[in-house]
Amino acid sequence: MKDATLVIMAAGIGSRFGGGIKQLEPVGPGGEIIMDYSIYDALQAGFNKVVFIIRRDLEKEFREIIGERIEKIVKVEYAFQELDDLPEGYIKPEGRKKPWGTGQAVLSIKGLVHEPFMVINADDYYGKAGFQKLYDFMVSQMDGGSDVYQMCMGGFMVTNTLSENGGVTRGVCRVDGDGYLQSVVETYDIQMTPDGLKAKDVEGNPVEVPEDCHVSMNMWGLPCEFLQELEKGFPEFLDGLKEGDIKSEYLLPSVIDGLVRSGRARVKILETPDKWFGVTYKEDKQAVVDSLRRLIAEGAYPEKLYSGLE
Repeated sequence: MKDATLVIMAAGIGSRFGGGIKQLEPVGPGGEIIMDYSIYDALQAGFNKVVFIIRRDLEKEFREIIGERIEKIVKVEYAFQELDDLPEGYIKPEGRKKPWGTGQAVLSIKGLVHEPFMVINADDYYGKAGFQKLYDFMVSQMDGGSDVYQMCMGGFMVTNTLSENGGVTRGVCRVDGDGYLQSVVETYDIQMTPDGLKAKDVEGNPVEVPEDCHVSMNMWGLPCEFLQELEKGFPEFLDGLKEGDIKSEYLLPSVIDGLVRSGRARVKILETPDKWFGVTYKEDKQAVVDSLRRLIAEGAYPEKLYSGLE
């Protein structure tokens, strides 16, 4: 079995969740949190290391709630995303409160990962199919030796990724006839209305999102060499900020989109039929609890999640 690492982005502040640590909310019958189920699915697929990206101020609580348990069954490492972690010569703009986005988050694993890795969000449930499909692609197609990065992405149908409690942000994808990504555009406030899907662009203007399109849920399979692109691109992003801009983020999908458009990366969309659920809003929690209970009743997961893996 070839090495592959699961990277979990868990440094989000969770402002829409009411300021709490939404990634650490118990949702399973034994107090499991959402990322427990992602880790379980990843281990079954073949991944053999987990890297948690967290904030340093969460480290003690994070280790107590999940880290110490997971360390008993798989190799675990920690990376830290911090607002002040900037390239040499750059300083934090006055008034900036939040870290710099998913691109900076993934860049924090540089030096810890030397094999293909998959990136996911801590507070999203992805389903089993995506983990197996991405692992199989990663260990068979990401062998390096090419000027063009080979990548993959879990492709969810947009209608399988909506919340009943408000709009969501997704990377809306254009896919060619061979199943490769042509572009991915971060799109905001996507929600179903009586008149169909409604959404907004980064400026808040209305945009159309087809109901049959694929979206990115930040489920990416990436070669370790990609980290050098993130390192190169971060100062370029910072140089492009307008004076007084304290909210723009260095986004992983945007970096990948730029590589695709320039012909320097090919991203295979690996379609998954699974329905997403997650805790975007506090009101989402009960729906997640109910969904997991159904999956356990159907035999998708054991009542004691890691039984047989310890």
